[in-house]
Amino acid sequence: MARITESPGTEPPPDSPVRQRRKEARPGELAAAAIEMFIEKGFAATRLEDIAARAGVSKGTVYLYFDSKEALFKAAVEAGIIPALEAGEALLAENGHPADVLLREFMRRWWDLLGDTPLGGLPKLMLAEVRNFPEVAAWYHERVILRAMRLMGAILDRGVAQGVFRAVPPESSVHVLFAPMLTLLLWRHGFGCCGLGDMPPPQQYLDDAVDILIHGLAAGSAAGVRP
Repeated sequence: MARITESPGTEPPPDSPVRQRRKEARPGELAAAAIEMFIEKGFAATRLEDIAARAGVSKGTVYLYFDSKEALFKAAVEAGIIPALEAGEALLAENGHPADVLLREFMRRWWDLLGDTPLGGLPKLMLAEVRNFPEVAAWYHERVILRAMRLMGAILDRGVAQGVFRAVPPESSVHVLFAPMLTLLLWRHGFGCCGLGDMPPPQQYLDDAVDILIHGLAAGSAAGVRP
């Protein structure tokens, strides 16, 4: 992330192209710095001055664009996660492949766009802070979690309609489909960041997870049959 430094006597004139470009870029840089700090220190422990220092600007600069940590968090989510959800929805709309292939591709793209970025630490952050900041958590649930679940549910429905998946309880099944992705992120930003325990490479883990989800653990004709 590019850093901005402010020093007297070096600031470009207000109407210069350099000044204008920096103004346009600054909210995005602040949002990126905020995500890094929230994930490193937690939402409650992060101060706006911490975010400003990480972005290389003054605290007053933060207030030019955001009036609170909550507003900065929402802007960071809108800028980072919403486009990834839109990409997933576009994949569903444009992709005519069987649903099992689509599910695998969705998880791979999810990892590339979100999981393997600083935004991948948000699920752990939200789980840790939900009791302290219920309004922020409710906003995140509405804007991100429910939208992602609708997307996964649409993939599941397509698979049932295609005869690729058997009919399963949709609400429970959507949570089960998300479980490997959530586990990967919680491990990576928990024990994994301390070097405790091993996980397979993320893409291999997700591919294996899809295979298990689709084919189950039962062998032969017993697959998919409940006792």
